[in-house]
Amino acid sequence: MRAHRYRKSSSVLNEFNARIHGGIVAMLIMSALLLGRLFYLQVVNADYYQVRAENNRINVTPILPNRGLIYDSKGTVLAKNYSSYALELLLGGTDDPDRVISGLADLIIISDEDRRRIEDALRVSSRFSNIVIRDDLSEEEVALFTSNAYRFPEIQLSAQLYREYPYGEITSHLLGHVRRVSEADLQRLEQKGLKTAYTNSDWIGKVGIEAFYESTLRGQLGLNYVEVDSRGTEIRLLDRQNPISGQNVVLTINIALQQVAYDAFADQNGALIALDPNDGSVLAFVSKPGYDPSYFVKGLDTTTWQQMLDSIDRPLVNRASSGVYPPGSTLKPFLALAGLEAGLRTPAWSMWDPGYFSLPGSNAKFRDWKKGGHGQVNMHKAIVESVDTYFYKLADELGIDTIHRYLTRFGFGAKTGIDLPSESNGVAPSREWKKRRFGTPWYPGDTISVGIGQGYNLVTPLQLAVATAGIANGHSLVQPVLTKAELDPTFKKDSTSITPTRVRPLLMSPQNVKVLQKAMEGVMRPGGTAANAAAGATYTMAGKTGTAQVFGLKGEDYDENTIDKKLRDHALFIAYAPADDPTIALAVIVENGGHGGSVAAPIARKVFDAYFKSQP
Repeated sequence: MRAHRYRKSSSVLNEFNARIHGGIVAMLIMSALLLGRLFYLQVVNADYYQVRAENNRINVTPILPNRGLIYDSKGTVLAKNYSSYALELLLGGTDDPDRVISGLADLIIISDEDRRRIEDALRVSSRFSNIVIRDDLSEEEVALFTSNAYRFPEIQLSAQLYREYPYGEITSHLLGHVRRVSEADLQRLEQKGLKTAYTNSDWIGKVGIEAFYESTLRGQLGLNYVEVDSRGTEIRLLDRQNPISGQNVVLTINIALQQVAYDAFADQNGALIALDPNDGSVLAFVSKPGYDPSYFVKGLDTTTWQQMLDSIDRPLVNRASSGVYPPGSTLKPFLALAGLEAGLRTPAWSMWDPGYFSLPGSNAKFRDWKKGGHGQVNMHKAIVESVDTYFYKLADELGIDTIHRYLTRFGFGAKTGIDLPSESNGVAPSREWKKRRFGTPWYPGDTISVGIGQGYNLVTPLQLAVATAGIANGHSLVQPVLTKAELDPTFKKDSTSITPTRVRPLLMSPQNVKVLQKAMEGVMRPGGTAANAAAGATYTMAGKTGTAQVFGLKGEDYDENTIDKKLRDHALFIAYAPADDPTIALAVIVENGGHGGSVAAPIARKVFDAYFKSQP
């Protein structure tokens, strides 16, 4: 009995000791794990967690720099900044930004466009904690939020600078506009190594001068290092890295002349480029219709954006440097020069014009605009009266290879190099181009159409103006330039002058160029196709009218009174003045305007009058 009790007591003791030993082992293992974790956190990964702790304590917020101003050549401000208020979301203060924004939407209008932008910013936000919810608040909205601010500790009201364009659509295609940086912008900037220079609530130039001179106008971002508590409330400013303002840009444009040119189009669409033929300085740069740049600064809703995209007038298209059109008869002076230079024509050479031209061995007739023809025609008369048959025959004899060689010498088919972010090449057609584009050979009939600026010919108004400037100065093709100087905003440094980088000699006989200059003067005199536009002028003009076909009629006569407006011919005009010592050259196109002499030339006359009136 006693032995049994002893065995039972011994068994219980052994079990108890085993449990104690097991507990000790478990405690040792857990202690080892805890010590290992502490070693990992405090020794191995100490730097990482120290940075995270510091980031929880310090909020780094960007300070946007003052964007440089844009002036015209006389010192008039074309793009400036104004101060207003924005609402910013402090991401460090909330784990549920959607809830905060939805609550705020009960007080302040937050559009679908704003919500999409915020969602994009939330996806890419990493370096900076603040995201703009609403821009450019009204006084009523500021007051409403301020009275309810206690409900939204995660949102702060901040003063910001916004872009303003005093001349609106008149300068819209010239200046372009700025917008908030998008995700696509950040990806593009990252590829260039510039992503850290921008925040997701920053502004960036999207088109026009604003985009081309972005690095000049932009300035350098500043930073505030602010100590915050666990809720993200600012306690004190620890450090400040001041922003550096962007440089101001002075354009060659005269806004008074720009206004005259824009108004001269009245209710018609088109483009006008005026420049100094001696140095390429652009004096007026008009594309009509324009658009209101403030839409993009204040926030463009989806409905308005779609209306702009769907508009039959295409207000977002920069017609001056990106729009391409058949040059029509404005190409004839350049073709005439090719004939003189190639030795196939002399000023005295003449032909009888019956009102049509046929290729050898063909019965097909290429008709002149004047029924019955112009009688005996030499080069001077062919330019003055714009005789199609003269240039049909000349084009056929020159051939497309020679035509292409001389047209490219005047810059057709290539970008001019103007200081804008996008520009069309146009088309100076050739055998190779047609084979590459359509996979078909070049036919003799193609050359005939090219001879009067139709067919595959496509030019930009800017190219036409530059080529006209080459005839005006008689010796060089100048590169157009829009910017005159860059100015330090503090005026501590001298301005940096901007000059054209390319002036290419035409390599043509001065005597041959003189023949064309005299013929273009004749266009503006009695008997010429633009004589009415020059009547009563106190200065001499030289020019060339053009009418470019938009739509071909099979077996029917063209009647602009019965045809739909969008199918009417384009009206074109190129000119320079004074004829004996040119200081201004221009190109005008009026979409579906009809006749160059009666529609486009009067617009040029208004611009010339305003230009010479402003001269000393």
